[in-house]
Amino acid sequence: MKLRRDIFQAISDPTRRAILVMLTSQAMTAGAIASNFDVARPTISKHIQILNECELVEPSRKGREIYYELKIDKMKEIDIWLEQFRQFWKNRFQQLDDLLSDMQTKIK
Repeated sequence: MKLRRDIFQAISDPTRRAILVMLTSQAMTAGAIASNFDVARPTISKHIQILNECELVEPSRKGREIYYELKIDKMKEIDIWLEQFRQFWKNRFQQLDDLLSDMQTKIK
């Protein structure tokens, strides 16, 4: 039985996050991606495979080369999940701001 990876497993690795950042500006081949790292190309290929399995990148063949590009729609899933934490911290900071304003008013 093959375990399916999820997007959070994919972004848990700093190398894969770096690859995603590189792909925000342009589609790149595995070789071009690997040239930015001090690890063996098969290691980068494995990282790209994981990103592909999680549908965070999409391969497209152009001649003999395979170019990988970022799939923005899949990244939105991460953003949606993170939104709950943004709201939590926004509310907490607003409560702190309200408390500090109230304290400042009482001091005057």
